[in-house]
Amino acid sequence: MPLAAPKLDDRHFQDIVDEAKKRIPYYIEEWTDHNVSDPGVTMIELFAWMTDTILYRLNQVPDLHYVKFMELLGMNLREPVPARALVTFWLSSPQDMPVSIPEGTEVSSTQTETEPSIIFTTDDNFVIRPPRLKTIQAYIVNEDNEREYRSFDANQIIKGLETIETFSPVPREGDAFYFGFDNDMSNHILGLNLDCDPTGGAGVDPTRPPYIWEASTGSQERPWQPCEVDLGEDTTKGLNVTGRVRMHVPSMGRYGVNNENLYWIRVRLLHQDEYTPRMRPYRTTPRLRQVATQSWGGAITVTHSQLIKKEFLGQSDGSPGQKFQLQVTPILRRRPNETLIVQVGDEIQTWKEVANFSESSREDRCFTLDSITGDLRLGPSIRQPDGNMRQYGAIPPRGAQVVFQRYRFGGGLEGNVQAHIINTLKTAIPFIDHVVNRQPAVGGLDAESMEAAKMRAPALLRSRDRAVTEADFEFLAQEALRNTGWGQYRVHCLQPVPSRESRIIPGQVYLLIVPHIQDPEQRLRPTAGQLQLNQDDVYQHLSNYLNQRRLLTIRLDIREPVYYWVSVRVSIKAVPGANHAQVESTVLNRLYAYLNPLIGGRSGDGWPFGRDLVISDLHQSLQAVPGVQFIRNIEMFITAAGEGPRGDPVESVDVVGHGVIASGVHEVVFS
Repeated sequence: MPLAAPKLDDRHFQDIVDEAKKRIPYYIEEWTDHNVSDPGVTMIELFAWMTDTILYRLNQVPDLHYVKFMELLGMNLREPVPARALVTFWLSSPQDMPVSIPEGTEVSSTQTETEPSIIFTTDDNFVIRPPRLKTIQAYIVNEDNEREYRSFDANQIIKGLETIETFSPVPREGDAFYFGFDNDMSNHILGLNLDCDPTGGAGVDPTRPPYIWEASTGSQERPWQPCEVDLGEDTTKGLNVTGRVRMHVPSMGRYGVNNENLYWIRVRLLHQDEYTPRMRPYRTTPRLRQVATQSWGGAITVTHSQLIKKEFLGQSDGSPGQKFQLQVTPILRRRPNETLIVQVGDEIQTWKEVANFSESSREDRCFTLDSITGDLRLGPSIRQPDGNMRQYGAIPPRGAQVVFQRYRFGGGLEGNVQAHIINTLKTAIPFIDHVVNRQPAVGGLDAESMEAAKMRAPALLRSRDRAVTEADFEFLAQEALRNTGWGQYRVHCLQPVPSRESRIIPGQVYLLIVPHIQDPEQRLRPTAGQLQLNQDDVYQHLSNYLNQRRLLTIRLDIREPVYYWVSVRVSIKAVPGANHAQVESTVLNRLYAYLNPLIGGRSGDGWPFGRDLVISDLHQSLQAVPGVQFIRNIEMFITAAGEGPRGDPVESVDVVGHGVIASGVHEVVFS
C-alpha cells in the first residue's frame, strides 16, 4: 500500500467560514444575523478566502521537497522528441547529372489561415544519381528442364539492337529477370522505360500481372526486398506493351548473381500461393526489345525540427559558473556536431556537453544545457571541506567569444502527421518539382511534464541506472528508446527460472520488443513491416545501452516476441432495421482492438505475454455491441500473418511465455 502524504492543513474555505461563525456568540452576543447579506459575514468570507490561499500554498511544501529530491537525483524534464518521416523528393524530369539535396533542407505541411505549417528538415545530405545499367540476366528453365542464368549484353538492349525473352519459353513460378547496376540506387525512384513486344506475354490479366519487383539488400538472411510501385506507375500492362515502370527502391546492397556482384533490381514471377484475386499465369513469355533507365527522385529521412546555426551567446567575463541563454526553446537532443565553440583570439575551441560537472576537472572544456529552458552553464568553483576552492570544468578566458555552433528546436506530438501532409518545399533546390511523405510521420512526443517526471522518480531510484530485475530492464529499455525518435515501444522482460525439467542457462534474460505503429487499433498489416524491427538500429542501440548496466553474469537476448495470429469468424443476428455495414465495422473494430499486441487485452495495454486465448474471451469482448441482437456462433482459427480463417476451428490457443496474440483477418456473417 503506498504511503499517503498528509496535508499540512486540510481546512478549506467553507470550514474556515463555519469556524469563524461559531465563534461570533462568544465575542459579540448582539450579532445575530449570520446571513451572507450581512457586511460582517462578507468580511469573514474575505479573510477566509485569504487564509485558504495561504493554506493552499503551505500544502505545496511537500511537492517542493519532492522536486528538490528529484534534483538531488539529477533528474531533469525530458526534452520533446521529434517525429521522423521518409519524404520523397520528385524531380521535374530525369537529369543526366547528380542532383544534391543538402542536409537541413526544409519541407513542411501546407499553411492555412488558422494553422501554421509544420516544418521538417532533412537529416543528411542526399544525392539523386542517374542509374548506370551494367548487365541484364534472366533466371529461367532451359530445354533440359534445369534452372540456369542467361546473360545479355546491356548495351545491345539499351540501343534496341536485340529482342530477348524475359522468362522461360513457358513461364514458370520463380522465373526472374535481373537488371544489374554498378551504382547504389538506395531510396531512389527508379524509372524503367520498357519497349515490350506485344506478341508476347499472353494469358495474364494486364491489371493484375503475376510478378513483383524486388531489390537486392546485400543481406544473406533476407537478400531481396520488395520495391513499391504506385498505382498507375506500371503502364506496360504486364510487360505486354511499351510503357514505363516507376518504383520506389528500398535500401540496397551488393549481391552476387551469376558471379557478378552488383546492385540488382529484378522482376520475379510469383508462386501460386502468392497470387491475389484475378491474377493469372503467363502462357507465353514477355519479350523485351529495348530498355532505358532513369532517376525520378529520392526518399530522405526528415525530422520535425528547425535548425539554428552559429548563435552568438556573449563574451566570457572569466568567472566560474557563468550562465548563457539560448534564444529558442525547447531544444532537441544534440547531435555530435551540435555543441558549444569558444573563440579565443584565432583559436577555436570545441567544448563538450556533460550531464553534470561532478567528474570534471579544471582542464575539461565542458558545459551543461537544459533542453527545456535553454540555460547553458559553465563549470562552477566550489569550496571544499579543507577550505580550498575546486574548479569543476574549464573557464573561458575573459573576452572570449561564446557561440553555439548549431542546435535544433521543435518536436512534439504535432509532428505525427498523416501521409501526404508534408507537401511543401521551403528550401529552393534546382530541378526539384515537389515533395510528399508517402507514409505517416511517427515518433513525436511532447516535452515531459512535471507529473510524468514524478511518476518516473520511483523507478529511477529503484534501478539507479542498473539492470538487475525484470522491472529494471523494462524501465531502462524504455529510457533508451524514448529519445531515439523510433516511437513508443512495448517492452517486456522475461527471466526463465531454471528447473530440472528445463535446460535453461542460468542468468539468461530475454527482452521482448513490440514496435509502435501509427494506428494500432486498425488491422495489423505485417506485409507493410508494421511488426518488424529495424534490427541494425534498435537491437544495436539497446544492446549497447543495457550491456553497460547489466550484471556480468547476465546473458541478454533482445528479440521480437512470437506472434500467434488468430482469425475469428463471428455469426450474428442483427437488430431489425440496423445498418449491417455499421454493425460489421463495429464488431471488426472490437476484435482488431482486443486481439492486439499493443492495445489488446482487458486492460487495453496489449495482449498479456504468455496468456492463452479461449472462446469465452471473444464472447466477453463482443458484449453489448450496438445493433447486435445476439451472437449465434464464434469460430476461432490459427492462421498466418495477414490471412483469414483457414483449417479447422479451435477452442483455445495456447501461448508460450514469450508469445503474444495478434489479429489475422476476421469475418462477420449475418444470419
